[in-house]
Amino acid sequence: MIYYVILVISIGIVALVIARRRAALQIQGAVKQHSRPHYHGWWAFLLATVPAILLIIVWSIGSSIYVERRIDAQLPQQAADGPIASRSLALSLVGRLADALHRLDAETLANLPSSFEELRPKLAEKGVALAPDTQDYMIPIAVEANRTGDALQMTGGVLALLLSIAGAAYGIRSIQPRARARNNVERVVRWGLLASSMIAILTTIGIVLSMLFETFYFFSSVSPLDFFFGTVWDPRFAAAGATDSVGQFGLIPLLAGTLYIAFIALLVAVPIGLMSAVYMAEYASPHVRSIVKPALELLAGIPTIVYGIFALVTLGPFLRDLSAALTGGSPFIQAQSIFTAGFVMGIMLIPVVSSLSDDIITAVPRALRDGSLGLGATRSETIKRVVLPAALPGIVGAILLTASRAIGETMIVVLAAGVAARLTLNPFEAMTTITVKIVNQLTGDLEFNSPQTLVAFALGITLFAVTLLMNIVALYIVRKYREQYE
Repeated sequence: MIYYVILVISIGIVALVIARRRAALQIQGAVKQHSRPHYHGWWAFLLATVPAILLIIVWSIGSSIYVERRIDAQLPQQAADGPIASRSLALSLVGRLADALHRLDAETLANLPSSFEELRPKLAEKGVALAPDTQDYMIPIAVEANRTGDALQMTGGVLALLLSIAGAAYGIRSIQPRARARNNVERVVRWGLLASSMIAILTTIGIVLSMLFETFYFFSSVSPLDFFFGTVWDPRFAAAGATDSVGQFGLIPLLAGTLYIAFIALLVAVPIGLMSAVYMAEYASPHVRSIVKPALELLAGIPTIVYGIFALVTLGPFLRDLSAALTGGSPFIQAQSIFTAGFVMGIMLIPVVSSLSDDIITAVPRALRDGSLGLGATRSETIKRVVLPAALPGIVGAILLTASRAIGETMIVVLAAGVAARLTLNPFEAMTTITVKIVNQLTGDLEFNSPQTLVAFALGITLFAVTLLMNIVALYIVRKYREQYE
């Protein structure tokens, strides 16, 4: 469909040029123009492109649904009557096979073998590798799916081109001296801006609803009380085809590990980041600031996996050996521990606290500083009693934003803290977090409708609720203190 979109845009550009020239020729007339020529051109462009592109999008979605239903109807009885995951797997394999067949030339497609083992070498020549679960009966279904999809794609493309040409013709013919092209263009732009602003809201709603439905499905097999108040995490991964709910899904160890590691990370990131922000905003010369601030923000560009490798290879073994040397025997700090993960995560989050706090402190009005200094206060007293209280709402927001980032971190925890779900107050032992277990539960040969997999959605919605609560607290604090200092 991308080619049809390009053709539609090309038609719109031609309509824009023609409409603009035609409107420009009418300026010399006696009737005053309501809209400038470029508005007439853009109105013709919008008429030629927007309806056609919307048709292509809707047609593509509808065609995909239709083709998928056709594939489902052609599956053999043993596949169609199997469990949901098996039928979904069969549909997925047929879809991948259909995509792979698109890469073959016409001669190969004309003499397509009926056995997948014979077809595999031909696909390998094109650099395509398919799952070994692909069956022979899927080949004719994939061929038919491609044939149907290509026919639907061509039909939709032709209809979109006809609609584009009709819109361009209407836009050009409707050019009149008093035609309100400017109002029409601005109305379309306003609706486009509204749709853009709604994308984030609708995406959030979609994410929450998708997790909620699967979470309710999980709670139909596992008691919510056992999940939210359980202290043992032992899901006991079920093999493919099993749907039993054996195991214990206690949230408390995972939630405790998440908050514990995030707390240590904040203990490292907040003091260092806040003090560096105060220094750069209040004490550093412009030359020093131009060097130190970009250098500090370079830490934010390092991938989290690199921090995790540093903790696993360097910091963790160093702390373990150091503790062994201090005690003269067995180490009291494990290579993978809460402290190691929290410390490395805190180093990663220093630029977040520093950059946000620096911008907030710099935004404090200069008049407040001058008034304090004029009354005889020192620079340090001015910072402590005037600047920081005035910037407190923004600083609190920056800290809570940093906490949300720490709660959602995964790679550092996997490599630096391990995957052991346990309850402990010792920061030198291993623990794990909610995000790590979400990855673990969605990885492996599991049935998607088993509690061992669906628990990932319950963990996800719990993590979403925690971050939402933190954001609500941040908004409350910001509004409360903003009224005091504005």
